[in-house]
Amino acid sequence: MRIGIISDTHKKVKKTKNALAMLIENGAEFIIHAGDIVELEILQMLKECSLDYIAVYGNNDAHLVQHHKDFELVQEPFYFKLAGLKFKLMHLPYYMAPDADVVVFGHTHQFHNEFNNGTLFLNSGEICGRKKPVSECLMLDILDDKFIVTQYSKPDGEKEFQTKTFEHKRENN
Repeated sequence: MRIGIISDTHKKVKKTKNALAMLIENGAEFIIHAGDIVELEILQMLKECSLDYIAVYGNNDAHLVQHHKDFELVQEPFYFKLAGLKFKLMHLPYYMAPDADVVVFGHTHQFHNEFNNGTLFLNSGEICGRKKPVSECLMLDILDDKFIVTQYSKPDGEKEFQTKTFEHKRENN
């Protein structure tokens, strides 16, 4: 299964649209948004992107609570099953215990990819380009024997996303 992961979109609707389109074009089957959605238009994009998705509230998303049911937003930490694995989704990296197969978080605006004692910890970085002049997202490929994490980054002014790929052998498959 291929899972597109985004976070910290903030007010950057166009950058979010480009990242979602690229993830879908590259075969994403599901989208995870790790919070700080900020714009209602971004939630609408997720809902209309033709893929199932899950999105968690970030510390800048309190105003979106009125749209909770329309977009099925979740509160952190949120546990769910996908591709036969247990996921934990949060925005703030406060619940970093290895109590799931995959832990997805946001908030730091920094790409994070760590496989530790059978748990994969991921942060896609930032779509918004607030802390650095780059828009980031990632793709997680779940295979029987390994995880493949592809980091996508697009420096401001560039047309194409650059990629880096990381592989982690699954210990508990």
